[in-house]
Amino acid sequence: MMQTPLLLSSFVKRAEQFFPDKLIISRTGEDTIHRIPYRDFAKRSRKLADALTKLGMQHGTKVGSFAWNHHRHLEAYFGVPCTGAILHMINIRLSPEHIAYVINHAEDEILLVDDNLFPHLEKLAPFLKTVKHYVIMGDSKEIPETLLENVHSYEALLEAASDDYVFPDDLDENTPAGMCYTSATTGNPKGVIYTHRGLVLHSFALGLADAMGLREQDVILPVVPMFHVNAWGMPFAAVFFGTTQVLPGPGMNPKLLLDLIEQEKVTITAGVPTIWLAVLKEQEQNPRDLSSLRAIVCGGSASPKGLIRAFEEKLGIPFIVGYGMTETTPLVSLSVYTSGMEDLTMDEKIDIRALQGLPMPGLEVRIINENGDAPWDGKTMGELAIRGPWIASEYYKDERTEEAFRDGWLYTGDIAVMMENGYLKLTDRTKDLIKSGGEWISSVDLENALMTHDSVFEAAVIAVPHEKWLERPLACVVLHEGQTGDEEMKQQLLSYLEGQFAKWWVPDDIVFLDEIPKTSVGKFLKAALRTKLNEHYQEA
Repeated sequence: MMQTPLLLSSFVKRAEQFFPDKLIISRTGEDTIHRIPYRDFAKRSRKLADALTKLGMQHGTKVGSFAWNHHRHLEAYFGVPCTGAILHMINIRLSPEHIAYVINHAEDEILLVDDNLFPHLEKLAPFLKTVKHYVIMGDSKEIPETLLENVHSYEALLEAASDDYVFPDDLDENTPAGMCYTSATTGNPKGVIYTHRGLVLHSFALGLADAMGLREQDVILPVVPMFHVNAWGMPFAAVFFGTTQVLPGPGMNPKLLLDLIEQEKVTITAGVPTIWLAVLKEQEQNPRDLSSLRAIVCGGSASPKGLIRAFEEKLGIPFIVGYGMTETTPLVSLSVYTSGMEDLTMDEKIDIRALQGLPMPGLEVRIINENGDAPWDGKTMGELAIRGPWIASEYYKDERTEEAFRDGWLYTGDIAVMMENGYLKLTDRTKDLIKSGGEWISSVDLENALMTHDSVFEAAVIAVPHEKWLERPLACVVLHEGQTGDEEMKQQLLSYLEGQFAKWWVPDDIVFLDEIPKTSVGKFLKAALRTKLNEHYQEA
């Protein structure tokens, strides 16, 4: 067989040749939407490569992006790595200390920064050790007033760049192309490098019928940020397949997302549960025509069954739960239906949707505990381990590699069970499992059950110290508007759980909160809850 390298530059060539008139619909401001055909996207991506090369970008140079979802960010997705350089997509929601850390740790030399985000990064500039140039991405060519040196306009650079630049075709497919850092619930974020080969194979996977099934006829809306695991790989795959892209830009809100779905006839969209909870509320209050949608993909944290049911039953939109990590590029599994599931009841189908789903072709998964590989019985818990062609093999310059990567496998830190049908079900993170009297309790199962109650908006369950049992579960609950967090509501929720779990699983107490703290990517920040509430219970 021919040994042709798997390179991202082939995506740009394909989009330009076969889908030159297909559109990238890019919102860059309150009332500013650009409609850019792939023909122009390809030209602008090459001009960006030429412009950054003139600024000193070479093979292996790290170029950071600090930006929302829009066409300029998409141009950087290709204009940087297709030269042999590496695009570092910086999570703008990290703390200032962590943002400075990841830029310095990655050794970014050029930063591409949205004009409306530049003031935030400008404050950090004195702490950035390797950055030589700042490129401001905005619709205007004007450069904001600043004391920083070597600040450039993205559009001015492209205007002066050559039309004759050609991406090199002699790159090794294992050349690093991109990098992201984990969102870091504890310690500093960990860097993950993505190669051309891994991103190409991951894009193929997104086109599989039993995955997202992305195709030329689709119109995608990546709600998940492009700085969070490559927007789950959707922008890369969309260019590959010639898919129309709707990039929502800054200031996303449920009203805007629903308007874009209705106006642009979006067929598939993806984001975290907190987004879809808010979108569902807006849709119930101000309905839009969502008939174009063939699927919503949801990941990042567990999806409440009530949320899944609302989209599937009330709105008739398939709501597919997925699982992945920064370390897995990220797609590992999706809760798609297989041929033996046609006759299931709606309740049984919702149960399937709430699982993390069927692992993707090309990946291997194991559930490992102290006894070795756990049986596929839906009950025996262990740590999820994964390997495959788009799974990282190490962290970037980080001693924590030894803990997570062993014997050719990524040990995820997620506790899971394997159902008899081969579907994954996450039960917890290793650090969030509750061990009460020597027995394990899954906080995720308790949370999902609580969030099926009509009065509960969100719920997180943590372990608190106990004199006899060492640890006991405590439920932290946010109620829907109009509900009162009193003793009567507490007993009602505890009784609700008693009907579903063994008595020793049921939390000893429930605390009502106005909100549950979350990480930069919308996951419950249980470390903050534990710090706050453990002190209270230790004092008690």
